Amino acid sequence: MGFYPLGLGCRRRKTAPVMNEPVVRIRIELEGTDPQVWRSVDVPLSSTLTALHDIIQVTMRWQGAHMFEFVVGDQVYGEPYPDDSAWDRKVLQAKSIHLKTLVERGVDRFLYVYDFGDNWRHHIILDSVRQGEDHTDYPAFVGGARRAPPDDVGGISGFEAFLEAVTDPRHEDHDQMLKWSDGSFDPEDIDERDIRMIIGNFAARRRGPLLSHRGSGRTREQ
Repeated sequence: MGFYPLGLGCRRRKTAPVMNEPVVRIRIELEGTDPQVWRSVDVPLSSTLTALHDIIQVTMRWQGAHMFEFVVGDQVYGEPYPDDSAWDRKVLQAKSIHLKTLVERGVDRFLYVYDFGDNWRHHIILDSVRQGEDHTDYPAFVGGARRAPPDDVGGISGFEAFLEAVTDPRHEDHDQMLKWSDGSFDPEDIDERDIRMIIGNFAARRRGPLLSHRGSGRTREQ
């Protein structure tokens, strides 16, 4: 289960100094999980919601195969269809708004929804704003707990059934679920090493062209 967005701080060599920039510490909490699946990351205030989408995908190890949207108050941001006027609410481009704008408006929490079938609802909490460290690229992974569900597991109820099967060798679906999850699934392992590496690569590339994240998703299921 190995696709990740452009790879998403890593420290630069002192020969290539980086001036500090304002960053916001963001906590990401996956609704309905107990124990809770959460992540924390420092993100530049200059980042758009599209960039935040990529960061969430990496830290949660989602595969980017489904649509997404951010719900900020009564406004929805994502990747609108040309005929979005047919829907009962207007969807604005996620790339059109920056975290700095949300902070200036006094927004301190909002919702990120990924995969409208499984309906993974992430609570996005803007904890604090500060100046980033010199010689450090952002975004930078801070920490987290519990492995996120695999894509297409069937929402919270499907994830609970999946965990029951993969953690019990005597379960009738144990072997089948392990095979489906590429042979292993440790609920305690968030895959921190890979997360830091991918986010570090993403951060280092911010000064160059940002390529599109394959499969980033639309805002409405087809």
